[in-house]
Amino acid sequence: MTPNPVQSAGQQDLPPLVEPAGSLNPDEIQRYSRHLIIPEVGMAGQLRLKNARVLVIGAGGLGSPVLLYLAAAGVGTIGIVDDDVVEASNLQRQVIHGVSDIGRTKAESARSSIRELNPGVDVVLHQVRLDASNALEIFAGYDLILDGTDNFATRYLVNDAAVLLGKPYVWGSILRFDGQVSVFWDLHGPNYRDLYPQAPPPGSVPSCAEGGVLGVLCAQIGAVMANEAIKLITGIGRPLLGRVLVFDALAMSWRELRVRKDPDAVPITALGDYEAFCGLVPAEDDGGQAVPAVTAQELAGMLASRQAGQSTFELIDVREPGEYDIVNIPGARLLPQGRILSGELLSELPRDEDIVLHCKSGARSAAVLAYLQQQGFARVKHLDGGILEWIRQVEPAKPAY
Repeated sequence: MTPNPVQSAGQQDLPPLVEPAGSLNPDEIQRYSRHLIIPEVGMAGQLRLKNARVLVIGAGGLGSPVLLYLAAAGVGTIGIVDDDVVEASNLQRQVIHGVSDIGRTKAESARSSIRELNPGVDVVLHQVRLDASNALEIFAGYDLILDGTDNFATRYLVNDAAVLLGKPYVWGSILRFDGQVSVFWDLHGPNYRDLYPQAPPPGSVPSCAEGGVLGVLCAQIGAVMANEAIKLITGIGRPLLGRVLVFDALAMSWRELRVRKDPDAVPITALGDYEAFCGLVPAEDDGGQAVPAVTAQELAGMLASRQAGQSTFELIDVREPGEYDIVNIPGARLLPQGRILSGELLSELPRDEDIVLHCKSGARSAAVLAYLQQQGFARVKHLDGGILEWIRQVEPAKPAY
């Protein structure tokens, strides 16, 4: 998703975010000597890094380079928010983890890598799902937040919590070959809602798990995020506050967009319901009824009955072609979500026949189901848990991705 450019005056330099620590020991002086001889950083800057408390949300694609470079730079305390575990599909881009870490929590795996790189860093783990009930409490213990998440609900949550606490945060976003980076600090400039006042319609922007991402793009964007964090902590250079860097890895080009505060924006006074704000489909419809679904075992029975000529229905795969090529359910027809929601493929779906939709895990198929119901389709259900649940229950030999 490309932000809308708006004009902004040039951003002035900001004072250092953190006061210096007391001193460096001889081992630290040797370790950070290449920083210490840079006039703009020097001893004072390194002592600020040592005294800094930085929270990184997500130990995944963007979190990996961010965590490693902040640790290498000598940030004294690094917090990690992540409740996920390492999977083989992560290793293509999440370089803080290795093969031996598969099955471990990402937070614990990341802590091990940081300790191997720099044992002088204090690593604090928050192995929870970040939400409105815990964000303010977690954020309060840190000077700076770095957000590398890949869903809009969390991005708005991070923004609002940072605004309420008066804290700056560095934001990064990646998809396929494109990346974006900026700094938001409501006390001194725009926040994320000034860039994106409204969340995009559900399903219009795929996640990295749905749309893919070039692995090295994580390093390119993550390195810029770490660079901005170091600048904010030490007070050097011109931060990306009021500016968004947009990167195209295929063209190897960077461009800059300006963003300013919206004078008519509604003030942020409390955290809200971010799932609802982003229009994510709940487990029940607006009338409190369960979203029509079939289990993997039920679908297997339906397919067997169809194969025997005893029934008819359409099985529609709403994923992307690349996902379909990796693994698919026999007898499914590929009609990608975006082309259905745009109305382009609506005529491809029968109104007088049962339809079962499926995606990877159930979120996209539920969104398409809700759209089809709005269009008057009455005989539509979706596969609960998506093709991942199908693999677990019906065809375990197939690859999960």
